Amino acid sequence: MSNEPKKRPAKDASTTARLQTLQIKRVKTALFFSGVFTLVLLVFGFCYIQDSSYTGIYDPIRLWGEVTRRLDFSSSGVLFLPKLRYVMDSASKLPRAVDATVYFYVAIVGLLLAGVFNGIVSLFSRLFAKAQISKQLAPLTKLADTAMKLSSDGNLSSAAPGLSAGTDSYDEQQIHKLESAIDSLKADSPDAQLQTGDKDLQGLENAINSLIKRTRDSYSQQIRFVSDASHELRTPIAVVKGYTDMLDRWGKKDEKILDESISAIKTETEHMNKLVEQLLFLARGDSGRTKLNFEKFSLSDMLREVYEESVMIDSSHKWEISAKDEISAEGDLAMLKQATRILVDNAAKYTPEGNLITLKAILDNTGAPTIVVQDNGIGIAGADMSHIFDRFYRSDPARGRAQGGTGLGLSIAKWIVDRHSGYFEVVSREEIGTRISIHLPKPKQL
Repeated sequence: MSNEPKKRPAKDASTTARLQTLQIKRVKTALFFSGVFTLVLLVFGFCYIQDSSYTGIYDPIRLWGEVTRRLDFSSSGVLFLPKLRYVMDSASKLPRAVDATVYFYVAIVGLLLAGVFNGIVSLFSRLFAKAQISKQLAPLTKLADTAMKLSSDGNLSSAAPGLSAGTDSYDEQQIHKLESAIDSLKADSPDAQLQTGDKDLQGLENAINSLIKRTRDSYSQQIRFVSDASHELRTPIAVVKGYTDMLDRWGKKDEKILDESISAIKTETEHMNKLVEQLLFLARGDSGRTKLNFEKFSLSDMLREVYEESVMIDSSHKWEISAKDEISAEGDLAMLKQATRILVDNAAKYTPEGNLITLKAILDNTGAPTIVVQDNGIGIAGADMSHIFDRFYRSDPARGRAQGGTGLGLSIAKWIVDRHSGYFEVVSREEIGTRISIHLPKPKQL
């Protein structure tokens, strides 16, 4: 018998690719049906508005039987684009034709933007899937390599040092049984588990089932993240679409509507830009492509810079800083400054004008450098405390959006602090205020 190791089947080697393809397929399907639903809603909304204006009837069921509709295309449109008319006819009224050309082409532009958005979301999903699935399946890949070596030479000690099964090796039948059980796993099954029925393989079963559960949880988190991102981006796109329609109907001659629409579109564009930047930050961080530059720096000086910036850009609040002693820390200065700004921005958003916001650089009771941001704003409800670092979580979405938030700020701050092996301490009471502290590890050299 040849001692050459057996070649692993191609289908086992492509497990990561199969899982990734399955995830991307699900995401694309969800985005496709979401786009179709939005398009159908826009078409029916346009027809309902025109029909009700034509007949004076606002009951959709009565409108359906009362009005006969058709579309007329004319080649007399602008440039090479045909002109579209929406014609309504009712037994009790003269026919009426409405120019639907602009609405039609705006809808086409909206579909194109939705296509671009779908591509961005698919890219995010692909970045998450490839990195995390590969990481989660690494132990399984190692196990498969070990199994192939065992089946080729039967030498457990050389194939997997430290692996003990109570005997010198697993027999070939057990290895084939394990391979068959792994190959028969259904990746898309919500309760898929490895079962061989062999007591000697029980330890391996438990380890692989634990791995499958972590992979499934990671997959669910990615789907939830993509769904939340879709929802967050859909709102500003809808607002821009609404103001574009209003500009087309009335804004050409009404300067007040024109100014209001331009201002709203600019605001929503800035909101989308901020949201996309934050999504990219988290995507790069989760895929391991964000590198931190650790160095020793003065935490007190960093906090003073944040304080001076806050005083300069926000004169509606009172600002106070306590950083008399020179506190040193070790980490990525730019990242920790970003995390501090996020806490300061949140404090300013939810603190009434004229009230005090305090920044502190201190050593905690263990001697570790600590950043403290304290306000006397509206506070955080007890039920929300365990969720404040969840992505896209807001206790009051309407209020959060009115304040210009995306629900990602604290998630980014937590990602930064976690990469520094630090932790948060949050103390808050409704209508009294909030104190959030970032505790960092002690510098290696003081």
